[in-house]
Amino acid sequence: MQLPRPGQRWVSTSEPALGLGIVLTAGDGRVELHFPAAEETRLYALDSAPVVRVHFKTGDSVADHEGREFRITGVREESGRLVYLDGDTEVPEAALLDTLSFTAPEERLLAGMCDEPGEFDLRRRVLDMASKLRRSPARGFLGARIDLIPHQFAIVAEACRRPHPRLLLADEVGLGKTIEACLILQHLHLTGRAERVLILVPEPLLHQWFVELLRRFNLLFALFDQERCEAILANDPEANPFLDSQLVLAPIGWLAEDDDWRNQAANAGFDLLIVDEAHHLEWSPGESSPAYAAVEALGACIASLLLLTATPTQLGPEGHFARLRLLDPARYGDLSAFLAEAEGYEALVEEIAALPDGAPEAREKIDRFGTGRVLFRNTRRKLQGFPVRRPLLHPLSAESSPYTWLADLLRLLPEEEKVLLITSSPEAAESVREKLLQEMEVECTIFTEDLTLLQRDRNAAWFADPEGARLLICSEIGSEGRNFQFARHLVLFGLPRDPELLEQRIGRLDRIGQTGDIHIHVPYGEGSASERHARWLHEGVDAFSQPLRGASTLAAEFLPELEALTDEDAARFKKLLRRSRQRSQEIAHQLDSGHDRLLELAAPPASDASALIEHIEAHDNDPAFERFIVRLFDRLGLDVSDLFVRAYHFARGQRLSEAFADLPEEGLSATFDRDTALAREDLALLTADHPMVRGAVEHFLGSELGNAAFARWEGGRGKGILLEACFVLEVPAPGRLHLDRFLPPTAIRVMTDHTGKDLSDKAAPGPLAGGQARKLVTQPAFRDRVLPTLLDRARELATARREAPVAEARKAAEAEFTGEIARLRDLATRNPQVRPDEITTLEALRGETLEHLDQPRLRLDSLRVIWCS
Repeated sequence: MQLPRPGQRWVSTSEPALGLGIVLTAGDGRVELHFPAAEETRLYALDSAPVVRVHFKTGDSVADHEGREFRITGVREESGRLVYLDGDTEVPEAALLDTLSFTAPEERLLAGMCDEPGEFDLRRRVLDMASKLRRSPARGFLGARIDLIPHQFAIVAEACRRPHPRLLLADEVGLGKTIEACLILQHLHLTGRAERVLILVPEPLLHQWFVELLRRFNLLFALFDQERCEAILANDPEANPFLDSQLVLAPIGWLAEDDDWRNQAANAGFDLLIVDEAHHLEWSPGESSPAYAAVEALGACIASLLLLTATPTQLGPEGHFARLRLLDPARYGDLSAFLAEAEGYEALVEEIAALPDGAPEAREKIDRFGTGRVLFRNTRRKLQGFPVRRPLLHPLSAESSPYTWLADLLRLLPEEEKVLLITSSPEAAESVREKLLQEMEVECTIFTEDLTLLQRDRNAAWFADPEGARLLICSEIGSEGRNFQFARHLVLFGLPRDPELLEQRIGRLDRIGQTGDIHIHVPYGEGSASERHARWLHEGVDAFSQPLRGASTLAAEFLPELEALTDEDAARFKKLLRRSRQRSQEIAHQLDSGHDRLLELAAPPASDASALIEHIEAHDNDPAFERFIVRLFDRLGLDVSDLFVRAYHFARGQRLSEAFADLPEEGLSATFDRDTALAREDLALLTADHPMVRGAVEHFLGSELGNAAFARWEGGRGKGILLEACFVLEVPAPGRLHLDRFLPPTAIRVMTDHTGKDLSDKAAPGPLAGGQARKLVTQPAFRDRVLPTLLDRARELATARREAPVAEARKAAEAEFTGEIARLRDLATRNPQVRPDEITTLEALRGETLEHLDQPRLRLDSLRVIWCS
């Protein structure tokens, strides 16, 4: 490859829609290109870069930055850079219009480097399929290895319709808020709206997130910590380490403790920030925790923000307000005003309750609810269909050993039953294991913060294996984030003081997808403080049988009194239980008539997801897509073998292309059936969003395969020449606009004969046979007169055919934006949560989108010359 120089024009063959790139820097085996039309900058390795030098030739028609079109009359080189001549006018290559295309299938044809006739047809099918997939409403939602659960997709669809979603996802434990966040992330990322993503999680959850993102969503995140950043700076002291990766996963505690790294992250230009376990972000009007300050600083310079917590009110109204303040500091700037606003929620619920279900007036009243725009919360009560929780309290006498009791329990349960035990600390967990093994031989392992992340993941995987450990003993970190829904028995050694934390513990098993009843075993010492605590949770507030509502309020009101009781206070304890039950019912009633009830009502109804899920299911069940991908993989060099219905094994073949550089040495077993992929962890789920599928399509279209073909047709009457050309109608534009949903790169096929007759509506004649093109293409008359005339006529025909899809795209864009702007303006009259900048942002996006749609271009992608005899 010719070595690039700054100022030269180059183009990406794998992403031609980026337009013309300009070299910023080159050296050390790398070249950095900026693509102004798409507002993108790419860094390529020279030895494998899918880029070529742009070199227009005499006779080509081009345009400059001013839009002035001219035909090149000459070209000269100055210091490695080209200057194009138009008579006496000189145009440096840097001044060329950024949206010009530079592809030359005709040069391959004239060089006699032609493919077989069928390759041209395959290329067009790849173009058509790529266009269909890019336009699909399901794009970016297809690839997740998950069940299609309506309440999750309803929230995701609502979030993704916003230009820059800033939301608190607060579904109750086990309802899938992490899935919702990852679906939003995947859609925004694959459609170009969030190319750079930062995820912050508690350190114990780091590897779990990494594995889930890769296993369920095929998203490979880079794990960042101080060691990694320092290694990057060792090679380039001036670098911002966070620019080294597009997708970054980091522990929140690390950034909270170091202002320098936090500032580097803030300056790295991330498009989306996700923060898990957001209830740990502490704030008060007087001060904030380091973690809160870190998220506040990052959220101020990152457009989209998702906060995740199952317990949004764990820290009381102040804590709830604090998280809303991170999402919209302008709207939530006054705590007292927020509390005053909440006082009117009970009356609002009463008004809604008086209306018939589904009445339009009810929706209008719900829209008055402020936080319903930024906080989405689904509850078990609303969704129904969850397993039964069966609390089992086990009183132990003073002479009894809890470890003997545990051994007896394990002997009593069937051997195939998995048991999760959660205790308070790493020391307690290790002690339980040691003393249990003195009682019996059992396959067990531990999961504590004293282990490395890798050790934790291995132990959790061993527990998940049907042939693996029967018992997993966790410290408190096992109560957050982890999914152990394959187990049905939970043992609690030592109850947490905070009832919210108890719910987190139970939520490790009680999740969507749990198929059996949950057995919650609570051993306690008779006549001890642990008995009073267990009985208060069970008899006083019913915290084991169902999620405890108003947990923070109940704990604040009753725990100090409970903890002050002694063994002699039996009568007082009974009264405390009675008062706790009464207060619990009162709080439940208040929540049913206030903020929590409004949150339930304001959550997008599951029916809102029906259209999106139908699109996903249609793709899942499309046999044409399956046949297309299998053929494409075969053409690109994979050995394909059938496993069973809709399942295949793809292995490296003799002619493997670089499109599959990441294919494992042992190959890949995959299925096109979602249910099969969910049941078989060893099978990948192949959809249009899978990186191997996307990579194969991009590689094929970025290569020369099928872009110049020659064929012979011997069924005609007399001699003649047909030119079949495929142009691509595309709009070079920034990915953040997601223009593909209106006008993806679209193939326009035209055909003409040597007389200029328009044959585009006719199929190519056939059967076609391959042949040697050299005899034809070496004739001066063909090279200098016939082919240029045919190409000019083909471009003329394609230009006429581009008007309809452009007009259709413009109409669709106008309708979508105008409808959404009108909806928000109407909503803003009832709900102050609709920020003025939401509407102005949409208006600006509408203007920018329509402006780009008014500047489409036609790029010759491929051609086939047919010699008729």
